[in-house]
Amino acid sequence: MGRAATTRLLRRASAVFSLTALTLPLWGQRASVRPVILDWRRIGNAAVDLALPGLATGPVEAIWFADEGNRIIVRTKSGKLFETKDFETWRLSRGQVAPEPDSVPVAHPPEPAVIARRARRNPARVYAIGRWVWRSDDGGASWANLTEFKGHSILGQGLTDIAVSPANPDELVVASEFGVWRSLDGGLSWAGLNDGLPNLPVRRLLGLPDGARGFRLLLHYPDPAGTMEVEWAPGEKSAWKPSSGLQAAQEAALRAQLSVALEAEITAAAPAGSYLYAGSADGRLWASPDGGQTWLPPWRSASGPVESIYVEPAEPRVAIAALGAVTGPRVLRTVSGGAYWRDLTQNLPAGAVYKVAADLRSGALYAATSKGVYYTMGNLLADANPTDWAPATETLPPGEVHDLWLDPAGNQIYAVVDGWGVFVAIAPHRLWEPRLVGAADFVERPAAPGALLSVLGARVRAARTGNMAAPVLDAGAAVSQIQVPFEATGASLRFAIEAESGRWDLGLPLQKVSPAIFVDPEGAPFILDAENGVILDARSPARSGARIQILAAGLGRVRPDWPTGLAAPLENPPQVAAEVKVYLDRIPLRVRKATLAPGYVGFYLVEAEIPEMINRGALELYLEADGIASNRVRLYVEP
Repeated sequence: MGRAATTRLLRRASAVFSLTALTLPLWGQRASVRPVILDWRRIGNAAVDLALPGLATGPVEAIWFADEGNRIIVRTKSGKLFETKDFETWRLSRGQVAPEPDSVPVAHPPEPAVIARRARRNPARVYAIGRWVWRSDDGGASWANLTEFKGHSILGQGLTDIAVSPANPDELVVASEFGVWRSLDGGLSWAGLNDGLPNLPVRRLLGLPDGARGFRLLLHYPDPAGTMEVEWAPGEKSAWKPSSGLQAAQEAALRAQLSVALEAEITAAAPAGSYLYAGSADGRLWASPDGGQTWLPPWRSASGPVESIYVEPAEPRVAIAALGAVTGPRVLRTVSGGAYWRDLTQNLPAGAVYKVAADLRSGALYAATSKGVYYTMGNLLADANPTDWAPATETLPPGEVHDLWLDPAGNQIYAVVDGWGVFVAIAPHRLWEPRLVGAADFVERPAAPGALLSVLGARVRAARTGNMAAPVLDAGAAVSQIQVPFEATGASLRFAIEAESGRWDLGLPLQKVSPAIFVDPEGAPFILDAENGVILDARSPARSGARIQILAAGLGRVRPDWPTGLAAPLENPPQVAAEVKVYLDRIPLRVRKATLAPGYVGFYLVEAEIPEMINRGALELYLEADGIASNRVRLYVEP
């Protein structure tokens, strides 16, 4: 592997989130939260691959040319105005007013209720939209269909507006339920202008990366398209792609079933163990301790529709409801299995609350609202008084936050922003309760000699385990990296952490090896082609017969012994002492070498050879060190 390629890869792998508290809370006073600035990082983009003449996005209601054809302005279904001058990048447009509709009358329309526009530079040229896009070169006497192919529109369904450039009668743009389309040859060919248009109609996050699975979202389009589940697979680089998930349909079926049983329009439902919670469009909340066989009397919130209900499987008597009213109770909590609900809204700004997420152990509660992300700290397991909320949205793009998740360990927070997509940051409650995790993927797993660990929620100044120093390799406001001494022994390790926020005692089990493959926030592994140093992903797949290099952590001691905290040599780096195996699509690969990564601290490099005969597509890959398996990742392979 070339030195430059190694440098690029390891810089990406060692990049960390940052979080800055404008005014850090006093430790122990959890009710006194303060605004925090999170380093929100975007997952994927705002484009969808729907097999149209370019990537798609969400509904656009109006489109027009400005500056004599040098600028296009659109109004999305959410009412936002965006403009482009280079027909590639979009920015919010302020102070613009959509022109009055200027549909020209046509004596012989090609289909009922068309919208027609005349070309200014060629009055005989008329374009029209209905189900299809049409062109007439004789003032509307006869028409040519520009978008029909085998009974379907090449631009998709739901055309909403059309505009003709005032400078060029052959240039036109069309708005639809799936974005914006442009033609420069009078409609004979089309291209999408949606790559950079932040108009993804996202409403919910359905799943986080898990092995070969990626992020999954629920998009909402006008009928007849309706809702659509899409996925950003690990290693994806172009667009969200439709997935075959049934989660949204199953949830809709449960709501429909409960609507009949409870004789109300049920808008939210949440099962946990034997408990089942339901909320209605008029703000009522029901709870059943026996899976829906019997129900407690409904609790009336005197507020708006119940948007969602959070319930902790381990504590099913604790549930938190989010309501979509502008004012009044909008966050309600029960610790009695639905017998009583307490209002936690406190100082939340006016506007709907769509979703809440909680970490019961720390008492952190997060709310996705029409005004952004807010959080509070308190005792969520008892009927305690509500506490004030503080914002955590300063670096998020403008838009309503429709969904909010914490990962299973409560380490990272994910926010779904209308039009923009999904964003991730370190959860602010880690400031109160730092967590020790593997640096490769932020998952809590046993430590190993020489392993890299991340301390989430603390800027570490020094770390020790027993009488040995654990080198601090990076110290950020939200994440710091330390290395386990190669000399570490025993069944467990305790780390004395000295940080800006105080002193912490954190521990992990210790194993001889604890392998993990480095992944980015989207779940994509750090694997590259050994010949040219190209990072392998969906755009640059691995090839059969090629050599790949995998960036890993936790492979244990090496031969010869190497000092902790010292970068591995560029030539002849120490070799991993454990037996390392690599599996691709359940087939063992030939491992050519497993060493410390040259020039870096705590990183391992495993080189393996893909066989000539291998399946193509997205294949599962993982490591084993002395029989202990790593996390599963996705590698794209082509013949």
